[in-house]
Amino acid sequence: MSLSQDKVTIPGLRGMKQKGRKITMLTAYDYPTAMLLDAVGIDILLVGDSLGMVVLGYENTLPVTMEEMLHHTRAVKRGCKRGLIVGDMPFLSFNVKSELAIENAGRFIKQAGAEGVKLEGASESIVMIIRNIVQAGISVMGHIGLTPQMIHQMGGFKIQGKDPESAKVIFESAQRLQDAGIFALVLEGMPNDLAKKVTEQLSIPTIGIGAGPHCDGQVLVTHDLLGFSESAKPKFVKEYASLYPGMFEAVKSFKQEVLEGSFPSDEYSYC
Repeated sequence: MSLSQDKVTIPGLRGMKQKGRKITMLTAYDYPTAMLLDAVGIDILLVGDSLGMVVLGYENTLPVTMEEMLHHTRAVKRGCKRGLIVGDMPFLSFNVKSELAIENAGRFIKQAGAEGVKLEGASESIVMIIRNIVQAGISVMGHIGLTPQMIHQMGGFKIQGKDPESAKVIFESAQRLQDAGIFALVLEGMPNDLAKKVTEQLSIPTIGIGAGPHCDGQVLVTHDLLGFSESAKPKFVKEYASLYPGMFEAVKSFKQEVLEGSFPSDEYSYC
């Protein structure tokens, strides 16, 4: 049972910011994870295109397709009752033309049950596309700073806004996105003071990931938080559990018992 039974809404998120109540957001890619996060009372479940790297084994997020995103969003929807479900729009599903962007954003809502979509970037063309999606009646979350869909342009996963010029670009981008109608903004991979400045200037909530403690909320990849693998993790990731060693030993024990013939014993057999 959820720790809080009140359904999370977009106006409710703005109210959280106004009251100084921190917002929690985690990634979910499947039904059991969605059930777990919803039972705890996580506010926003992000079906991130990070699923390409985390569960599909891609090198980065760029190969992820709309069909893959819709498939995983539907699974999350079946496991979530309270949290707000946001679907990540994958690379080239929105940044080509507005008509395609509106159609794909609409598929997240109509076909997969999401309540909003997230778009990366803040170029003039993307701001215009976001404005058109919002005008079509679809709620949009923005994402600036380190934007994984643009890693080739950025030269890899690098902290953004470290110099005054690039910090000014991020600051101004945040305001343009708010003016375009987004309901929240992810700030990724930027100095704490810049994220604080952006958060203070906006009336919408900011959600930080590698952006320090001053954002209105925080997000992590759930698999990172749980220590689901032994791969290297960014500095901003805190492992609240280390599940990989336990899972490894459990599978190892199963293998050994099958090989030696001790599983299944009478206890696990229909005698």
